Amino acid sequence: MKFNVKKGDNVLVLSGKDKGKQGEVLELDRENRRVKVANVNIQAHHKKPRNKDDKGGILKTEGAIDISNVQVVCPTCKKATRVAHSLVDGKSVRVCKKCGASLDVAKKAVKKASSKPKAEKVEKPAEVKLAKAEKPATKPATKPTATAAKPATKAVKPAEKKAEKPAEKPATKSEKSTTKTSKPADKKSVKAKA
Repeated sequence: MKFNVKKGDNVLVLSGKDKGKQGEVLELDRENRRVKVANVNIQAHHKKPRNKDDKGGILKTEGAIDISNVQVVCPTCKKATRVAHSLVDGKSVRVCKKCGASLDVAKKAVKKASSKPKAEKVEKPAEVKLAKAEKPATKPATKPTATAAKPATKAVKPAEKKAEKPAEKPATKSEKSTTKTSKPADKKSVKAKA
């Protein structure tokens, strides 16, 4: 079954809570005769997180509305219009009933105009380039960042600690065994000494 509305068309909502809003057709469900329009019939869906990386919350998405509740907006005259069909070069083309412009051709022209590359930059004369190169830097000297200073201080601190502490010889096996077997002092004897 052919529809007057296609995916990517700009449409006007004719009835419902979003009456008067315009938006682009995101999806077209041909079996159920429903369309999803951008920023129209917003519905909240609650999502439960399924693992520790997944975030839950309330997701807002577009709901489907009946295709009879939307009308195509003509790209040339910018008015909501009914759609007529005419043959051009043996192909059926959608045409605006108000201004007679082809909706399919106008839609392609609008897409091409929006996808045109930016104008190329015009080269400046060599004198202007030289003048800019000769200018001294006017930016004030910036302070070193805290992240840059931290590694430098970390490198200095171990050297200072080594200089402050006398070098200790590692304990021999006999000393280790005696220290392990010695009993800790009783609490009472420690208190008596104090």
